[in-house]
Amino acid sequence: MLENIEGQTVPSVTFPTRKNDEWINVTTDELFKGKTVAVFSLPGAFTPTCSSTHLPRYNELADVLKENGVDDIVCISVNDTFVMNAWLADQEASNITVIPDGCGKFSQGMGMLVDKSDIGFGKRSWRYSMLVKDGVIEKMFIEPNKPGDPFEVSDADTMLNYLNPQAKAPSAVALFTKPGCSFCMEAKAALKENNIAFEEIVLGKDATSVSLKAITGETTVPQIFVDGKHLGDSHAAIAFANS
Repeated sequence: MLENIEGQTVPSVTFPTRKNDEWINVTTDELFKGKTVAVFSLPGAFTPTCSSTHLPRYNELADVLKENGVDDIVCISVNDTFVMNAWLADQEASNITVIPDGCGKFSQGMGMLVDKSDIGFGKRSWRYSMLVKDGVIEKMFIEPNKPGDPFEVSDADTMLNYLNPQAKAPSAVALFTKPGCSFCMEAKAALKENNIAFEEIVLGKDATSVSLKAITGETTVPQIFVDGKHLGDSHAAIAFANS
């Protein structure tokens, strides 16, 4: 259990998936053959760490991971395909391929199937990540075998550092906007034109004017934050985008 099996071939499994209202079988050969794939496996869709950090960060770092040799990023969990598809849509994680290991066959073959009956989950995958090249496991990052749900080594930044210690992760960018704001549209356009990923926080949908005032000290939009630092309004956003 929880054995590092670097150098071995991934288990041969066929995953029943649901796409466009049709059942489609996806094999491990289709996922891994002739490719370099970053895989992360987790206890369950919609669970706290998986939703707040594990999957979102792999999605954020997808471009830089691919710049450093990764062809695909795959998330595996012992959930059914309907749950995995709903989670992917909820997370808006278009850079990730989610694979439903519904019966736990892949996780069991990896030696990572664990009993979480104490919290009502039944059999689930232990949290880990791995780099797979042409179906062979080159590197594994297995969370320590201790109580709870440790999250120390299977994160996206650790994977990126393994691939290239000199690689620079993109800045975390958030932009407060509101519908119909021309300055907001200019700021967003500048960020997109320069291929800068950002999270848009829309007033009236994701936040209120009270939140904007409390966080930024301002009452107008757009307002941009980069790596936790408030840079300013649309002029600051455009200047950052073009820097």
